[in-house]
Amino acid sequence: MSALCYDYAVLQLAESNNYQSMAASELYSSSSSSIGETFCGYIDVQIEDDYSTELTMMEILNPSSRHCYIPKPPPLPRNVCKRTPHLELRNFVSVPLEAKTAWDRIFKEGQGADVCIITEGNSCILAHCNVLSVASPVLGSLLLQSKVEDGMRYIKVPGMPYEAVHAFIRFLYSSCYEKETMDKFVLHLLLLSHCYMIPSLKRACTSYLGDGWLTEENVVDVLQLAGGCDAPRLSFICFRMVLKNFKSISSTEGWKVMRQVNPKLEQELLEAVVETDSRKRERLRKREERKLYLQLHEAMEALLHICKDGCQTIGPRDKLLKGSQGICSFPACKGFEHLVRHFANCKVRVPGGCMHCKRMWQLLELHSRVCDEPGTCKVPLCRHFKLKVLERSKKDEALWRALASKVTAAGIWLGPFAPKH
Repeated sequence: MSALCYDYAVLQLAESNNYQSMAASELYSSSSSSIGETFCGYIDVQIEDDYSTELTMMEILNPSSRHCYIPKPPPLPRNVCKRTPHLELRNFVSVPLEAKTAWDRIFKEGQGADVCIITEGNSCILAHCNVLSVASPVLGSLLLQSKVEDGMRYIKVPGMPYEAVHAFIRFLYSSCYEKETMDKFVLHLLLLSHCYMIPSLKRACTSYLGDGWLTEENVVDVLQLAGGCDAPRLSFICFRMVLKNFKSISSTEGWKVMRQVNPKLEQELLEAVVETDSRKRERLRKREERKLYLQLHEAMEALLHICKDGCQTIGPRDKLLKGSQGICSFPACKGFEHLVRHFANCKVRVPGGCMHCKRMWQLLELHSRVCDEPGTCKVPLCRHFKLKVLERSKKDEALWRALASKVTAAGIWLGPFAPKH
């Protein structure tokens, strides 16, 4: 059987030499014994009465061995590596500087212009009908409705200065603008981009206004313009600036004009200011509350530390403290030690009589609420307060239970950052 497998391997090697030289070199370098083991390990010999009509590769190579067959190869793995398809060319848009310069030159020279745009003062700006129609559907509709006189179409852009309209038409050609022009006519360009549906110019104006152009004097005016021009990002920037500097902005002339022209917007701003202040106070309240619960949790840890291990000169009665014991690094122990000493030597001890003793009683009861080992706990009066729960009213019990749960939650929230004693 090894010889048969070897013959088959040699024939297969000879056949593959015509197609793959690398595979042929690898097969030729292997020994006959390893080849026989490799192939014969998966060969099963069977004797059948009825021969199959289909001839296997073994039968073709060696007709005398029709009773032998090679099993089918194992299936391919499921996770087949697939090549990431190349991104389409349309996602890579590159406009060279030469192209922008060429379109800018076409607009400035006005060669072959067939449109005259009339602005304030009857000033005329020459342009091309095809360029304007492709760049703006609104301008395209106006040009279709305009009359042709001597091969020239005339349209009007009322209410806008000549420099602003000139910068607007130039942007339609080359998407270029000068910084000085944007500083002076950015609000005009924003309005033109909205009226004539040029989203790229609107994004440029929005970005320019949001990058340091806004001031406390003009932010209210820009906010109203952004609402009319459907610029939500610019509205958000102005809204946030008003909320941040409400006191100074509410005293400007722009705010006074808005109060008369747009009282609804003023009402929205006032409601937002009130809501922002309430949220800020709520965050501060929760922060102080969490701080208090963390302090109570540290006090519970300090009490357990003192009564179980001992701290400096105070500790459990069944344990002698070492004279060379160092200063405790647990931050709550120092204040708690003074409170314990006062509680041990106080002569009043009347409920409600001494504030320090009352605080100590409350801490001991709070410990009994959070303690889960009352049988072995060394804190004084822990079991006593556990039994006293039955004597309290439902209202007091609910308050103590809520306090204990919040103190426990504060310890869980502190997690690995809890101080080690």
